[in-house]
Amino acid sequence: MKKLLTVVCVSFAFLIVSCDRVAPNYIGVLMQDYGKNGKSDFTLQKGRVNTMSPGTELFQVPLFEQRAGFEEALHLKSADNTEFGAQPTYSYSVIEERAVDVVFQNKQLGNGDEFMKTLENNILEMKIRDIIKEESRRYPTDTLMASSGSLKFEEHVQALVKQEFLSKGLKLESFSAQLEFSDKVKGKIDQRNEVNTNVSVLDQQIIEQRKKNELAALKAEENIILSRGITPQLLDQQAIEKWNGVLPSTYAGGNLPFVKTIK
Repeated sequence: MKKLLTVVCVSFAFLIVSCDRVAPNYIGVLMQDYGKNGKSDFTLQKGRVNTMSPGTELFQVPLFEQRAGFEEALHLKSADNTEFGAQPTYSYSVIEERAVDVVFQNKQLGNGDEFMKTLENNILEMKIRDIIKEESRRYPTDTLMASSGSLKFEEHVQALVKQEFLSKGLKLESFSAQLEFSDKVKGKIDQRNEVNTNVSVLDQQIIEQRKKNELAALKAEENIILSRGITPQLLDQQAIEKWNGVLPSTYAGGNLPFVKTIK
């Protein structure tokens, strides 16, 4: 009896040792039979999980937001072949019901606390790098440096990164490209903008002068037309129309105003 009790106690102790508990705010993904049968060998787990069987391994996947960023800046080229840099930062979280996909697609990266960090370094950031390098060649430098242009570029890259993360069972929470331009490039763009501004001012002045010239020509033509139409009879008629019927108290000459002498 004593021997039996000892065996039971040892077996129970072994069972306890052979069990893992899924940590709070984590989801467990249990791999069985070394994953030989593919995705069907991976199941979601919570609480205490038996890992006693050979080829069994429990992956603990965090469900809280993960924050990451590139340690070194990426070297990029714009559409006009200008070199510039970017040092993206991003955050993401594992979609709970897709945790099996996360582990199944990346089990070769190992297990433990460094699983997510290894995933970032070897998978996620490589995808981000490829996307941002390809998209940067679609935008000219002055567009990327303008606030509206850089925002459009970042939103487009973010949408592509979001789609890529979703295919891996991850939800992209935030993304920032963090574009960086050298002082030399900034100087060239500022100089180009100044030239464009000056040209724009000159264009406006030319348009304004043309309008002034056109107006002066119209006025001159109007004066010519009016001068051709003015006759002594027209002047008399305009004077009569404006006369109030009162004769002036003094006047020079032998005839009354507006009265013609018939000879």
